[in-house]
Amino acid sequence: MERKIEKLDENVINRIAAGEVIQRPANAIKEMIENSLDAKASLIQVTVKSGGLKLIQIQDNGHGIKKEDLNIVCERFTTSKLSRFEDLSAMVTYGFRGEALASISHVAHVNIVTRTADSQCAYRAYYADGKLVPGQNNISADPKPCAGNIGTQINVEDLFFNTPLRLKALKNPNEEFNKITEVISRYAIHQKGVGFILKKHGDSNATVKTNASSSQLDNIKTIYGASTARELLEVSMENKKFGIEMKGFISNANYSAKKCIFLLFINHRLVECSNLRKAIENVYSAYLPKNTHPFLYLSLQISPRNVDVNVHPTKHEVQFLHEDKIIDAIQNVVENKLLGANSSRTFMAQTFLPTTSTSNAKSKFSEDNAEEPTSSGNVSQKKTYAHQLVRTDHLSQKLEIFMEPAGQNTRKTHFDNPSRDLEKQGSEIEIIESAENEIDNTVEKSTLDSSIISENVSKHGEKRKQLSEKSRNANRVPHKRRELKLTSIQNLKNAIEENGAEELQAMIKGMKFVGCVTESHAAFQFETGLYLGNTTNLSKEFFYQSILFNFGNFEKFRLSSPAALHELAMLALDSEDSGWTQEDGSKEDLAQHLSEFLQEKGEMLADYFSLEIDDGCIKSLPILLDGYEPDLLGLPMFILRLATEVNWDHEESCFKTFAVECSRFYAMRKGHDLLVQCSKNQELDKRKTWKWKVEHLLYPALKSSLCMPKQFQDDGTILKIADLKELYKVFERC
Repeated sequence: MERKIEKLDENVINRIAAGEVIQRPANAIKEMIENSLDAKASLIQVTVKSGGLKLIQIQDNGHGIKKEDLNIVCERFTTSKLSRFEDLSAMVTYGFRGEALASISHVAHVNIVTRTADSQCAYRAYYADGKLVPGQNNISADPKPCAGNIGTQINVEDLFFNTPLRLKALKNPNEEFNKITEVISRYAIHQKGVGFILKKHGDSNATVKTNASSSQLDNIKTIYGASTARELLEVSMENKKFGIEMKGFISNANYSAKKCIFLLFINHRLVECSNLRKAIENVYSAYLPKNTHPFLYLSLQISPRNVDVNVHPTKHEVQFLHEDKIIDAIQNVVENKLLGANSSRTFMAQTFLPTTSTSNAKSKFSEDNAEEPTSSGNVSQKKTYAHQLVRTDHLSQKLEIFMEPAGQNTRKTHFDNPSRDLEKQGSEIEIIESAENEIDNTVEKSTLDSSIISENVSKHGEKRKQLSEKSRNANRVPHKRRELKLTSIQNLKNAIEENGAEELQAMIKGMKFVGCVTESHAAFQFETGLYLGNTTNLSKEFFYQSILFNFGNFEKFRLSSPAALHELAMLALDSEDSGWTQEDGSKEDLAQHLSEFLQEKGEMLADYFSLEIDDGCIKSLPILLDGYEPDLLGLPMFILRLATEVNWDHEESCFKTFAVECSRFYAMRKGHDLLVQCSKNQELDKRKTWKWKVEHLLYPALKSSLCMPKQFQDDGTILKIADLKELYKVFERC
């Protein structure tokens, strides 16, 4: 039997249309956000409940809706954006069809509170199926006056309450909230003059929050993180022939993600263009690893007469003239930008962040090397595979073998620069030692960069030269250990032990030294991982702990020619690092005061720290590590900081700050062995070089004595460079 063609009921037509325009809560929010932007709002706040299915509340501070327009605001095809079909060719607003609020009112309960600038009060109206309806406890459907701010607030409750199939398909509120977050985040980035706030109903903290005064790059940093923002390149293009202007940000070759983030706005409208996405991703395929994608934010301004915005019910797609040529032009701009920014690549290092206890780590490692019982009942070791091998032989090749030519007897550091203004200095150290351990005194020829201490050569050049030429003869004196039971020192020791990190401690105890990278960094291996250690931070912490745990029991370096405190202070004040200004007073007066002040503390410094000061001169320094000498170029600044940075008024604080400053002076850092470089006619003593000290003195001491503090877990002191197992996975893919 043939069925008769009948005209559908108006409500059925409207619900079908609503299902096309409002597919999910995110679509409804997008439509209402665009209405707020058309109303020139500078702040848009969105609150949702149950992923927008129970409640969507959008509030803006735009120009509002006039009272007389509230009667038809939710009817289909009612709009203030156009009046003729020809107006579509010059469309510059977001909305134009007048279907958004009408569609929402057919699938949800809607109420609007709005106020214009010239109105004395706000008005509230309730809607259902596109028409005004009486509100709660009201008989009349007319808009009712109420309190409210200038702007509009739209409340959408029980979305899809009358379309159970659609509601059932959207049963995951979290997924819907993620969709909403994505939409608002994209508009928040593009609309740099508008502030956006997204909250879950009942939450005090906002999921998305941007300021109207923030730039687009600031908003990207807020939403996607600083790690994304710092890898972005700004792109722009203008082509008058095709009537297009482009601005935006694209990620460089250092950024990659599992999912492509593509924010495309055409005439400020959030849209999609699969052809443009594919074209740009083809460019990135030459730069990024396989199955990784870039971050793209592009804003295109195309002449409205060349864009057809009326091609999709939700307006998320548009068509424009010269599409292929415009895409080719954009592709060329992106490719040229990447070529110009591809001179270097950055590989992020992973800070050592243990997530399991030492026992768990050991148990996991032992599982990989578990023993299996044989048929006879004996236990046989499981086969050790190549990716489980751990370096154990100290005679194995180290990093230096790949960095220096074989058979080279003399080593040059990066300080060997003949163009520098270097002062030739001679110095020797006399170590006080018992007769049976007597050693030969040596005199070293060294070069000194005058800029390290001061640039004022004319005034203090001779004094600096005399100071650096003082010989340092050294012998070691047997020292009988004494027990000093000071509560302040015990408190500081306890603080070190309580702040220890067990995972890091296990790592430093089991490490195998690989080689020096720079004066401030060295590589070492722990189990199957390769790590980069900050030698400066590690040595500073080691010397700090050494001062406290050997308090009052230091052997000492004795200078054969005492160094005058006044001269040291003058050298320090001449340095830019001192921060001296004319407002601080005369350098001469400051140096004299500093000398007298430290002379007063001389008895305590000599007794507790073996730092002898007599007749205004330093005569000795403490030995914190056998065979290790501090960099005497830092002595002037060390003396200055002793007087200015140490808290001399409180016992515990005094000992702590002194230990900090002393460890700062003794720590291995860039330029450490500048004073012990040899002349052309003098054979290099490898025990004087910083590389030898780091490998044979510092890192063995760290391994045996250092208590690793917790802050080293995440401050970059220990960086994981590579893991053998992960490298094998890479090779397997290749």
